[in-house]
Amino acid sequence: MEQITVLLIDDHRVVRQGLRDFLELQGDIEVIGEAPNGETGVQLARELLPDVVLMDLVMPGMDGVETTRRVKAASPSTRVIVLTSFADDDKVFPAIKAGAISYLLKDISPEELAHAIRSAQRNEAVLHPEVATKLMQEFSASRPGEAPVDQLTPREMDVLRLVAKGMSNREIAEKLFISEKTTKTHLSNILSKLHLADRTQVAIYALRKRLVPMNDEQ
Repeated sequence: MEQITVLLIDDHRVVRQGLRDFLELQGDIEVIGEAPNGETGVQLARELLPDVVLMDLVMPGMDGVETTRRVKAASPSTRVIVLTSFADDDKVFPAIKAGAISYLLKDISPEELAHAIRSAQRNEAVLHPEVATKLMQEFSASRPGEAPVDQLTPREMDVLRLVAKGMSNREIAEKLFISEKTTKTHLSNILSKLHLADRTQVAIYALRKRLVPMNDEQ
């Protein structure tokens, strides 16, 4: 079983211990380091190159947004999951722009957290429902120059909807009976035609355009 390595960055020792205790029960997740602040977190990320970082936002000294930005610069392949008590707009949007792949609140269940870590390893975003709603509202108004969805081919539309459901390229390929390479080509075309940067923006676009229901099942 492939191990997913995780670095914890949180200034509360009790929180870090609770996370470690749970994650160590998972057969495929290994906590390889802990940091009580952003400065130490960036240093450990550079040394350990973890697959995933669980990032608190409100910490003394360097906050989680700046730490996220520096972790991504130090280890570009590391996926950052924000795990915080705050869903304020002034924290959500900067954290995502800094490079966080997922934004979760600390009221999620342990099982949901483990799912988010595994999803991040597959480069798939997971957003707390409250955060997803905020992002929907932020992008609810049509923007000048926005590319219309009718530029996409029927097959690209299929791929877009499945990306919005959180499927990986491999899962999309299997569902549509195409190769993973072809799936990547379709996704690249979608990003180019719609002027989007990544899978998270594709998912937000699809939800905002009501191309897939918020709670649609795979």
